[in-house]
Amino acid sequence: MVLDVLVRPFEQPAWGATQWVESIGQQIGGNGAGTSYSIAKLGVPVRLVSETGSDALADTILRTLGSVNVDLRWVRRSPLPTPATIALVRTDGARSLLHSPGVSGEALSEPVEITSALLEGCTRFHLANVFGLPKLRAHAADLLRRMKEAGLATSLDTGWDSRGEWMSTLGPCLAHTDLCFVNEDEARWLTGVESHQQAARALRDAGAGTVVLKLGANGCALFNDSGETRVPGFSVPVVDTTGAGDCFAGGFLAALQRGFSLEEAARFANAVGALSVQALGGITGLREFEETILWMASQNRV
Repeated sequence: MVLDVLVRPFEQPAWGATQWVESIGQQIGGNGAGTSYSIAKLGVPVRLVSETGSDALADTILRTLGSVNVDLRWVRRSPLPTPATIALVRTDGARSLLHSPGVSGEALSEPVEITSALLEGCTRFHLANVFGLPKLRAHAADLLRRMKEAGLATSLDTGWDSRGEWMSTLGPCLAHTDLCFVNEDEARWLTGVESHQQAARALRDAGAGTVVLKLGANGCALFNDSGETRVPGFSVPVVDTTGAGDCFAGGFLAALQRGFSLEEAARFANAVGALSVQALGGITGLREFEETILWMASQNRV
């Protein structure tokens, strides 16, 4: 759970000088917050387990999540600072991130207690970034195992591993993962291969059920027992890619909860991601479920 400060456009630093930019804004970020917000925005109930600070930044994050009815009863408030990120966004939508981890460095250091109250009404558990919380790494696989044993479908988004541990952390998780979201760069670093097909096969061989490979503007690809299914993306102007992967995952999971097939969910997730990148900040461009369906109908896919 992060507060993002977004600066656009930013091409390169000019030390000792002042640069004027078009916009500086703030928005919620972080994998758990972004994914939860997108699911709730699409009309699907979601419960968030996380930690945040006790400062004004945390108040802003919680207020935003509460505005779409994310269940925040399992969010713990810590005396440590709320994480913050400065996102420097180029005109083509690419960004450079400066991150202060704050409470994220200590969050979820103890195993999550799985109670009937926590699971009430839930059918799926999603781990929004297996690498995002350093103290969670040691028991992430056990958490997924226990959630699966409790009867929930499981999914995870790999994220970027700033520590370079990659498969040593992710590998034990995959045997307990029904759905694994990963982007192209992450897939290469995790498996050591360039080919999409080979990377997905390696992740499936390690235990993942279905691998969803995020391909940016080219949409995504599904890899499972039925083989490979390419699902094209939508051609849209890109303002900012910050948080788009979390919105994609949220859209995919929300669609599954509404009864969509995997391929239908992938197409819907591509639309949610496309809406996200058209505005500054991950969640600004998101629309409610029916509006998203109408937008999809109005577009010509790539």
